[in-house]
Amino acid sequence: MVLSSSKLSTHFHAFSAVSWRANLPRSLFVRPLPFVLPLCFAACLTLVAPVRAQQPAATQPPNSLVDGRGSWDFGAFLGGGTGAGKSSNTQFLFAGGRAGRVLTPDLARNTLLRGNFEYAVEVMPVYTVFTPSGAVYGASIKPFIVRWNFTANRRVIPYFHFAGGVLFTTSDVPPPNTSSINFTPQLGGGIHWFVRPERSVDFGLDLVHHSNASLGDHNPGYNASIFFSVGYTWYKHP
Repeated sequence: MVLSSSKLSTHFHAFSAVSWRANLPRSLFVRPLPFVLPLCFAACLTLVAPVRAQQPAATQPPNSLVDGRGSWDFGAFLGGGTGAGKSSNTQFLFAGGRAGRVLTPDLARNTLLRGNFEYAVEVMPVYTVFTPSGAVYGASIKPFIVRWNFTANRRVIPYFHFAGGVLFTTSDVPPPNTSSINFTPQLGGGIHWFVRPERSVDFGLDLVHHSNASLGDHNPGYNASIFFSVGYTWYKHP
């Protein structure tokens, strides 16, 4: 029997393929399985990870004052000032700390006046009055501060406030024959510049009135004094 060249070629290739596979050890076809499964698993992870990354993260306020109802803030500050008008020869130096809490949610949301109300207290263990007669040392407390925080801007928060406090000094202010106790109603404003969502550098400007409310023999007071301050505040958002 004579086989054609095409049939011989077909039988040769089939025999060669079977013989080549038969001569190889079976372990070559079994051992790769432990490596294939982890590779498949890793490939699945690479497909799933981008999907999870695209899921929106929980929205967080840009700082602790925006929608900050219930937020606490604690700060320290240093400042100085000068009398105006007839008391322009008198200067002031003060330092202290403050604590406050935001009382309301953001109001007037769709306007430039968007903001919230905050109540705060300040204690100043350093309050020095430099009079023409010499320096008078004292301390002050402001138990009543009502502040409006303008929260339309996310990075810089302006504020406006009015406050009332008491100043205790080692001798009469203004000297002489007045009183060592003076009341300090005031109004002012400033900005909180947020360097982090829960940290801000603060700059303030206040117009302060000093009066002993006739507790002494005379009550010349300081009708108007201009105070500047710089501080740093830590916030705790609920």
